[in-house]
Amino acid sequence: MAITLNYQSLAPTDFDKVIQLATEVHGAGYLDQSSMQAWYDKGLKNAINAGFVVYHDEKLVGFRITYALQQWQIDKWCSTELWPVPAEQVCYFKCNTVDEHYRGHGIGGELLKRSITAAKQQGAIAGVSHLWKQSPGNSAVKYFTKCGGILIKDHPERWHELSLAGYKCTICHHNCHCEAAEMMIVFNQ
Repeated sequence: MAITLNYQSLAPTDFDKVIQLATEVHGAGYLDQSSMQAWYDKGLKNAINAGFVVYHDEKLVGFRITYALQQWQIDKWCSTELWPVPAEQVCYFKCNTVDEHYRGHGIGGELLKRSITAAKQQGAIAGVSHLWKQSPGNSAVKYFTKCGGILIKDHPERWHELSLAGYKCTICHHNCHCEAAEMMIVFNQ
């Protein structure tokens, strides 16, 4: 039986449902109203929104947060010297989340495709992300690779400082030692 999914641009009216799904999937403290607003704002550029949500009926079943180029902070976890494109032309794929009961149906890929289209309209030529290598079956890295992502660098303990500040990792709790794969997709122009 096929289900009907409704993809749409992320809007402030989605925030509560996005936070709820993020907490279920990523753990308590991952996202709150303040950070949700900041993430949303970073996705807007030239009146184009790079963030998307997907609903099945009234239920939010997935979301993609993408920061527009030049609207996010490059930090010590970004290996810009290894990037094949200039940093100022790169968007940041912050978060892709799909309800566990809806995985395996192409939702994550469709959300990414829509974000890439918006990011290109904003002026980006590539997007970078930090993928959670401890995701079940390393599914995050596998999915991003399938979508054209290339490995830039592995970063041990990427979320350790955040966990000590209150983020509760679903595996390590408040002392996270999970590893991130810094990966990039260079867009076809």
